[in-house]
Amino acid sequence: MSIAPPNRRRAAGGAKLLSLVCAFLCLAAFPAWAAEPDDKVPFTQVRSVFAKNCFACHGPDSDARQAGLRLDVREVATSKLESGAIPIVPGNPAASELFRRISSTDPEVRMPPADSGHDLKPEQIQLIERWLKQGAAYEPHWSLVAPVRPKLPTVKDPSWATGPLDYFILARLDRAGLSPGREADRYALARRLSLDLRGLPPSPEEVEAFVHDERPDAYERLVDRFLADPAYGERWARMWLDLARYADSRGYGSDPLRPNAWRFRDWVID
Repeated sequence: MSIAPPNRRRAAGGAKLLSLVCAFLCLAAFPAWAAEPDDKVPFTQVRSVFAKNCFACHGPDSDARQAGLRLDVREVATSKLESGAIPIVPGNPAASELFRRISSTDPEVRMPPADSGHDLKPEQIQLIERWLKQGAAYEPHWSLVAPVRPKLPTVKDPSWATGPLDYFILARLDRAGLSPGREADRYALARRLSLDLRGLPPSPEEVEAFVHDERPDAYERLVDRFLADPAYGERWARMWLDLARYADSRGYGSDPLRPNAWRFRDWVID
């Protein structure tokens, strides 16, 4: 398993971005299909529902597959089964056997079956219904899709934005009927930036140096300074190390140390 160290991305958007980041994250935390019901449903959301509730019996494992149904491949999912039913009819939920089964109130018909330990929530069923109505488009996993720089969204007050990311922040606020808050002072910016990047409050000396730095790129310089701090690597390496199930010791019996484990830990931090 190869785990790359965190990318050192330069912060963008300036002071206004940081002053609104908390509000933006709170808004973004709501499911997209709940907050914006008219938006196109991406297959990634539908796939996550399938993966958790359906793939055990209708996924890539041919030995466990039932009824000849494979939901992770569109050509199979939209083809007629031996029973004569078509699981997915793009654009037509009513004709889709998949939707008939997941929305049925009959325990003998409803999927997933009661003894599977899975049960789709109403919002998940609505999500799949909307996806079916929109044509049931399949897309490859996001990691296999080359990133494309999106167009800047239209906003009510373009003069407010100081960088490209600000347009997306402001567009989200516009949709929610909210207005930007006032710009934070430098003391608050230094604290927020340090906590975000390093997980530690800034030192008094760091704050004072930033507050009295009159250069036009003072904020960008502070970002670079924090990114170069080993604490930045230590903070964000925790996520990767947790995913890799890293530990300094074996965790059994007398909990002996693993002599060379620190090399991987330090590599991720670096």
